[in-house]
Amino acid sequence: MVNKENVPEDGIPLLIVSNHQNCMNDPLCIVYSFNRRKADFIARADVFKNPIANRFLRFIGLLPAFRLSYEGEDSLSKNDATFEAAGQELMNGRSVIIYPEAGHQDKRWLGSFSLGYTKLAFEAAQRENFKKEIFILPSCNHYSSYFGMQQDELVKYGTPISLAPYYELFQTKPRTAQRQVNEKVREQTKELMLNIEDLEHYEALDYLRNSYGVKFARENGFRPELLPEKLLADKLFIEKMAQFKERNTELMSNICDKTLEMKAATLNANIRDWNFEKPFSFGRLLLQGILHILTFPVFICTIFPNWVIYFAPKLITRKTSDRMFDNSINFGLSVLLTIPLLYPLSFILCWIISGSLWMAVIYLLTLPLFGLFSFLYYKSFIKWKSEIRFRHRKDRESTKALINLRRMIFSLLDKEMKK
Repeated sequence: MVNKENVPEDGIPLLIVSNHQNCMNDPLCIVYSFNRRKADFIARADVFKNPIANRFLRFIGLLPAFRLSYEGEDSLSKNDATFEAAGQELMNGRSVIIYPEAGHQDKRWLGSFSLGYTKLAFEAAQRENFKKEIFILPSCNHYSSYFGMQQDELVKYGTPISLAPYYELFQTKPRTAQRQVNEKVREQTKELMLNIEDLEHYEALDYLRNSYGVKFARENGFRPELLPEKLLADKLFIEKMAQFKERNTELMSNICDKTLEMKAATLNANIRDWNFEKPFSFGRLLLQGILHILTFPVFICTIFPNWVIYFAPKLITRKTSDRMFDNSINFGLSVLLTIPLLYPLSFILCWIISGSLWMAVIYLLTLPLFGLFSFLYYKSFIKWKSEIRFRHRKDRESTKALINLRRMIFSLLDKEMKK
C-alpha cells in the first residue's frame, strides 16, 4: 500500500472513497491495509437478494446501496436506512468505504461519481449539529492483473479532505457544497489511479502498457517489477500517448490498429509477449525440464484437495457474464465451502490411511504450502513449454513477420515518446 500515513487515527470519522475495479477484492484490500481501524462498506443492493448472502454480507460489515439505474426509483427511499446506519458508524469514529461510481468498471478508467456519499457524510455531521469533523479520504485500487492467482494488488491513499470548511455552505446551499466536495474527491481519485480515458483505443493501450510499457518504464527510471512504480510508469505512458494522439491522431490510431493485429497474432500462435524479450538458453531449459520431472511426483500429491478448491468456483464463474465477479466468487466459495469442507476431509483421510494423528496434523498444516507449490509448478511448466514452443516457431515466416511488426511498433513509439 502507498501513503498509509495519510489514514487518520482510529476514532476519527472517515469516509473512504475509491474507484471500483474488482468487486469484493476492492474493499477487502482496503480493510486489510488497516492496523486497528474498523470499517464497514456499502455495496450494490442486488448482491443482498439471496437471504443467506444477505445475512453473511451484513455480518461482515456490508450495507446495501440501491441505485436508480438498477433497482429503480421506488427503491431509492431504502437508502435512507443504509445512509443513517453508515452515518452513525462514521460518528462513532469508524470508517465507511464507498464506491461512488455505483458499480465496478471492467476497464482501468474512472466513471462519473454519484453525490450520494457526500449526502451521507454531510447529513451525518448535521445529526450531530456539525460538532464533529468528518474526513473523506480518496483512494484507488490497482491490480497487476484482474484475474488469476498470485497477482499483485495496490491500495493507494490520497490526502484527507475535511468537510468542516463546507459545513456552513451546506446549511444554505447543500447541493453546491456536495458538488464542490465531489469535484475535489474525484479529481484526487483520478490522479491516484491509472485512468485510460481513450476508450476507443483502450484495448491497444492496455496491451501496449504491458509490452512496450515495460521497456518504457525502465528507460524512464522506473522498476516495472514493482507495482507502485509500474503504476507511475503506466500513468506517464498513457499521458504521453494522449499527447501523441493530439499531435497526430491518424498515426496514433494506425499504431493502435497494428497493436491489435500483433496481439491477435501472438495469441493465435499460443505465445506471449514476454517470449520476444527473454534470452534463449538451452542449458537453463534442460535444467528446468529435469527439475519438472524430478518434482512431478510431489506435484501429483498436491493435486487433492487444492485443485478441487481451485476449479470448483469455475462451475459458477463460467456461467457469469461479468468476469469482474470471478475473484469474488472464487474467494467466497473457497472461504465458505470448499476449504472448510475439504481440508478437514483430507485430514481425516490422512489419519485413516497413515494411522498417525501427528502425521495427519502435519499434513493439514502443510496443505496451503502444497497448494502454493502446485500452482507454482504448473505456472513454471506452462512458461517452460511456451519458451520451447517459441524457439521452435522462431524461424517460421509467420513468426518472423510478427517479430518485425513488433519492432516496427516499438520503433515508432520510441520516437513519439521522446517528444
